[in-house]
Amino acid sequence: MKAAEIFVESLEACEVEYVFGVPGEENLELLEAIRKSSIKMITTRDEQTAVFMAATVGRLTGRAGVALSTLGPGATNLVTGVAYAQLGAMPLLVITGQKPIKKSKQGKFQILDVVGMMKPITKLSETIVSAERVPSSVYNAIRLAEQERPGAVHLEFPEDIAEERSDVRPIKWQKTRRPNPDEKSIDNLVEAIENSHSPIILIGAGANRKLIRKQLRSFIDKTKIPFITTQMGKGVEDESSPHYIGTAALSDSDFVHKALEKADLIIMVGHDITEKPPVLSENTHKFAHINFSPAEIDDVYKPDMEVIGDISYALWAATEIIEVKDWDFSNFHAIKERLQKNIEKGSDSDNFPIKPQRFVSSLRKILPKDAILSLDNGMYKLWIARNYPAYEQNTVLLDNALATMGAGLGVGMMAKMINTDKKVVVVAGDGGFLMNLADLETAVRLKLDLTIIVLKDDGYGMIKWKQKSMDLQDFGLSFSNPDFEQLADSFGAQGHGKNINSPDDFEKQLQESINSKGVHIIELPIDYSDNNSYFGEDLKKSTEGI
Repeated sequence: MKAAEIFVESLEACEVEYVFGVPGEENLELLEAIRKSSIKMITTRDEQTAVFMAATVGRLTGRAGVALSTLGPGATNLVTGVAYAQLGAMPLLVITGQKPIKKSKQGKFQILDVVGMMKPITKLSETIVSAERVPSSVYNAIRLAEQERPGAVHLEFPEDIAEERSDVRPIKWQKTRRPNPDEKSIDNLVEAIENSHSPIILIGAGANRKLIRKQLRSFIDKTKIPFITTQMGKGVEDESSPHYIGTAALSDSDFVHKALEKADLIIMVGHDITEKPPVLSENTHKFAHINFSPAEIDDVYKPDMEVIGDISYALWAATEIIEVKDWDFSNFHAIKERLQKNIEKGSDSDNFPIKPQRFVSSLRKILPKDAILSLDNGMYKLWIARNYPAYEQNTVLLDNALATMGAGLGVGMMAKMINTDKKVVVVAGDGGFLMNLADLETAVRLKLDLTIIVLKDDGYGMIKWKQKSMDLQDFGLSFSNPDFEQLADSFGAQGHGKNINSPDDFEKQLQESINSKGVHIIELPIDYSDNNSYFGEDLKKSTEGI
């Protein structure tokens, strides 16, 4: 067979279901092989969307998603999505085409050192140089992408190699088990918890695995130790739990940070240093690091003990032997009560443009418990992380690692394709949404039932807030917008906005949209004037004395 056919059969052997991308002439042999295969080819309008969708396959299933581009500009367009997957620990394989490597046809036209470009932002970047190397290259790349810590890998597949013939066969996928942690480290962890006065759990992005949720719940149910989540740890445990204190959003003066200050032992379950840390390592705390891999030590994270290996096993083993003590959680629960009152303040506001606290309250009121929110990146992400309780795992999909704008639509599209029975809502600002607008056509073409809320403030709202908090002049961050209702209609989607003049109108439209077929865009003006009260200097006054 041709190497391109061997490549696609190797993807099938590794149980790949989708390839996303924008092919070029250097990919045509591969594209033809995909056409004849069981793999579904999803053609996107931009390479960024392709790689965001592929990364979301990795995030939600644990199996590497696959994205495809041509050489040169196609490959450079992948870079943001590759970095998104690498920093966010999402298993991803990207395949780029290349001109013939054995004989030059066109000099240096479109040729960049793509392998070199990808190396700093991937776990592996290499060129396939012969047909015989295809099966092992594909197998090893996908295996490496999925190994803890997961991330991105890159294979360059030149067009002359794609045409080579060989009788090599694909390598059948073999599932590997993660090693269990050392028993002595678990004993040390349990001893530290039993000897602590006020322990607390901090759930990070690395804990977002199905088996971990089950064992974490058992550990919390037995010990009653309260927990806080990072933004990317939201939903790992049910946030309607009486033991949930809150989610770390931005400010180090928020209520949850005060709760962490009251702890003498912080149990870090799946903390990933690429996510903005909610605590600084100080002598007043002890940190226990429970993760698949050792901690990266730096000024903000210096754990006192480490339990390295399968997290779910570590939690199960600790649950089996720990003795429940008379720990003091009174400070944590008192802080939670004050935080909840702070969250509820303004949540029933009838102001319009809508206040973010009412917007978040409306989302939680209207959406089912298992509905999925896909967040782009902007000020609303902080409000939702802080104020919106997640009851099910992977129901708030946000990025607090690369924190790139433009990802929300692609992530939401893939979330709907994987979870066809669930309501999926994309929340994006008017800045981020327009960055990858072209793939609104992809969502319509795929006949997805998807609701997109575009929060309109005519500017890059989060940066404007930062600019104002630094006493700088309003400059360089404002823009005008299209009529989003007409824009939606032009793509074959359904636009809504002109009849929304109050928060109640928004709630009615949201309810109607999520229960209707097709792609819906809701244009919603938002007023961020309360940012400082909840995330800035004013917040410090609210939490003084705790």
